[in-house]
Amino acid sequence: METLKIVEANPFFYPYQGGIEHRMHMTSKLFAKRGHDVTVLTSRLPDTPEEEETEYGYRIVRVPAKFINIYNPPYVRTKGVLEKLNGISPDIVNYNYRWAPSFDGDMARYQGKKNFTYHNMWGEGVGIQGWMSERNDNLYKKKLLTYDHIVAITDCVRDDLVRRGIDPSKITVIDNCLETFPELSGEEGEFILNLGRMVKTKGLDYLIEAMRQVDYKLVMCGKGPESKKIEKLVRKYGLQDRVDMRGWVSEEEKLRLMSTCKFFVMPSIYEAYGLAALEALSYGKPIVCTDVDGLPGNVKDAGYYVKPKDSDGLAKGINEMLTDDSLRKQLSENAIKVSRAFTWDDQIAKTERLYKSIVDGTLGQSSE
Repeated sequence: METLKIVEANPFFYPYQGGIEHRMHMTSKLFAKRGHDVTVLTSRLPDTPEEEETEYGYRIVRVPAKFINIYNPPYVRTKGVLEKLNGISPDIVNYNYRWAPSFDGDMARYQGKKNFTYHNMWGEGVGIQGWMSERNDNLYKKKLLTYDHIVAITDCVRDDLVRRGIDPSKITVIDNCLETFPELSGEEGEFILNLGRMVKTKGLDYLIEAMRQVDYKLVMCGKGPESKKIEKLVRKYGLQDRVDMRGWVSEEEKLRLMSTCKFFVMPSIYEAYGLAALEALSYGKPIVCTDVDGLPGNVKDAGYYVKPKDSDGLAKGINEMLTDDSLRKQLSENAIKVSRAFTWDDQIAKTERLYKSIVDGTLGQSSE
């Protein structure tokens, strides 16, 4: 297959870390390994260089930006995205975001071949944030239609886009997955684990409510706009001896906790997938999670499912998983099988074929 010049574009990239940034890193790294010329185009975070070559074979180019920390990730305004793209002159651009008007606008005006990767549910959010997200996505639809193709990270995201009027022939599902799998020690500590950004869509207040009925240790890792609220709830209910809030932890500590927890808890109100779920499954850890969006289709038979916004049901599920050793063992075995169903070697080859078909105009003939 001929070499492609590829740009991965997003307002945020390392050192900022999230699910989108991780997927961008993996695809860029693996495309570079396959001989393609890969550039990540992003905004310039504080204390980062304008350009750099990474040890993984791809280049990072950063444009001037201003940030307002009103959410996680922050609001960002950028300058010069379109000019940089035209200067790089790639064969194809993949864009990953829809909440940065200046970056979004330049991407919509770009006239070259381009793909959009859709990472979240349409209108994802709670309360006023949900209303703003729905309004933003409705307005963004016009920009979305300027793209040659759309990649959805789950079947659920694809189906949601189709319900919103997007032509299904314009969408390809390419799942999140792992490049490698950890060695399994079989170690099981005396705690359950929740890990991720502390935002309203994660349903963490329902988890704290549920812990009033659970006599067991919960370790929570992550920060975000809801951190203080969750801390106050823990104090309000006198759960300091049961709920251990660690904040952000190192990658090494995160993996240690995943490998030794009894199981993982995900009380999300919205969840297109969640990289943390996939990582937990790879360690053979079952998940107590809500039956929402993409979780059932991706966690499959490695999960114990409860209704969203139901703290009593969540408490019941956690307690059953704690007391039923045979159930936990069976779901653990299922978790290993589910996490290994796809690898990035599979998915990067599929992405490569898709990009090539977009570039050479044979998309309708060869896309999967």
